[in-house]
Amino acid sequence: MTTNHGANLFDLASKLGIKKSEILDFSSNINPFGASKKAKRSVIDNVDMVSIYPDPEYKELKGVISDYCNCKPYNILLGSGATELIAAFINTIDPKKALLVSPAYSEYEKELNKIGCNIVKYFAKKESEFKINVNDLKKEIKTRNYDLVIICNPNNPTGFAFNKDEIKELLSGTKTFFMIDETYIEFTDTKKYSSTHLIDEHENLFVIRGTSKFFSTPGIRLGYGLISNKMVQDNILKKLDLWNINIFATLMGEIMFKDHEYIDSTIIHMSEERKYLDNELRKIKGIKVYESHGNFILCEIKEDDMTSEKLYNILLKEGIVIRNCSSFEGLSDKFFRVCILKHEENELLIHEINKIIK
Repeated sequence: MTTNHGANLFDLASKLGIKKSEILDFSSNINPFGASKKAKRSVIDNVDMVSIYPDPEYKELKGVISDYCNCKPYNILLGSGATELIAAFINTIDPKKALLVSPAYSEYEKELNKIGCNIVKYFAKKESEFKINVNDLKKEIKTRNYDLVIICNPNNPTGFAFNKDEIKELLSGTKTFFMIDETYIEFTDTKKYSSTHLIDEHENLFVIRGTSKFFSTPGIRLGYGLISNKMVQDNILKKLDLWNINIFATLMGEIMFKDHEYIDSTIIHMSEERKYLDNELRKIKGIKVYESHGNFILCEIKEDDMTSEKLYNILLKEGIVIRNCSSFEGLSDKFFRVCILKHEENELLIHEINKIIK
């Protein structure tokens, strides 16, 4: 099955006959406040560095990521986006049977299928508000003898998150590899939910992060993974190209990970707007809203004559794009997801949905 990764704004703008900048994209989960101004300035001021190779060891970049994640720099792997690292890790450990906590990002299943892995899906249920009992999941992992467990934390699209103690509980007493995708972790309390500090004591843990969503830099294709297992780390490195991170991604990364003013401001604004959007969506009687720890909110339409596809098409005519979640296995054509944008944009979304769903 194929799951699209947010809107293709270039294609939509052409079809709608409007400028790409005129589309309100509530589908892509990208920080609406843009990238760090200091990081962008660094690129502008150093544009002539296009004529030199990056440091093949990326010492400075790994140093700032190390400080940012509170991890050792020699446990950091860099990738051209998180997706490259997902593929490299799966190919390296070559699991025969994997447990995929679902609904989930389609690239996990895509990469597992490439190697002929037997995939078992552990679905979060709407009857439980898409929350997962850690003891039930641990029992499933221990009784079925999996080679790999994949968890997106917080989960996309449900917004559910395991805290770090629950992840530690899952890791205890097993040699099963765990891949924890923390693409959206920075939109919640990292001290409570992030697993990066568990790397040193658990060689079967691989934590992945990207910079596309929180740092609003999908165009530079910068991702990073953390693992202390040296054998796995060395084998992953063999699969990655030399200089796989370009000079401008390197320059931006060296600045934005230590731009604390930008980071703190993003956390404050996104938290405030998530609360606002959550509260306003809950006021609409025809919608059920699920608790989220990401920068997006999963909603279920309760009206019989309305589907997520219909809602998508109606809003699209107004230049507003939401995520129709019917393509996520485990969800139906009643589910849609919206990400958090700026306040006036969130207000407009609520206004338009109120006109459609009572």
